Amino acid sequence: MQKKVEFIAKTQEEAQAEAVKRLHLSSDKIFVNVLGELPEGLNCEALVDVNLTLEGKKYLEGILNALNIGYQIEARSVNGEEQIHYIIDSYENSLLIGVKGKTLEALQVLVRNLISTYTKDHIITTLDIGGYKSNRARQLEILATKTAKEVAKTKVAVKLQPMSSFERRIIHEKLTEWRDVYTESEGEGENRAIVIKPKAKEEK
Repeated sequence: MQKKVEFIAKTQEEAQAEAVKRLHLSSDKIFVNVLGELPEGLNCEALVDVNLTLEGKKYLEGILNALNIGYQIEARSVNGEEQIHYIIDSYENSLLIGVKGKTLEALQVLVRNLISTYTKDHIITTLDIGGYKSNRARQLEILATKTAKEVAKTKVAVKLQPMSSFERRIIHEKLTEWRDVYTESEGEGENRAIVIKPKAKEEK
């Protein structure tokens, strides 16, 4: 549900100004509806009136245009914008991805924050650049499987290198149904890493 507020205003002009003030958005992104008249004035409802997927796309385009980078952006929504996915491809993919994907993650945070200014709902918003995340996911799944087999065989826990929350989630999900091992995250911030541990045998 996109954000909305209710208030009393004396005139339509005052209602529009109050909506802008309360929602912290420009008037072109707000729809003001007069619900009725009260002794003290107009009973108004102001709603955010934007296409979330399109707003995120325009925001990313603004960043890329400012960087003078040629690009293509694919934007798609799932289940009525419960999920929004953006895919960027350009000749400067490595620049936009950054070391260990940190620039990509920063861009994703920015577009997520933008979407959250328009709605009260939790919208799953993802960004990939040049197939980095899909390729990285495949690499991590292979690493998870290989390491899990080693842990299951040796019964010795293995700590992987520190990873982002996106990367850790892939490892967790890949091994969640394994019978012989389980995963835990240890550490804080950039040092947070997954440890793959052997499961103790159940007593008969």
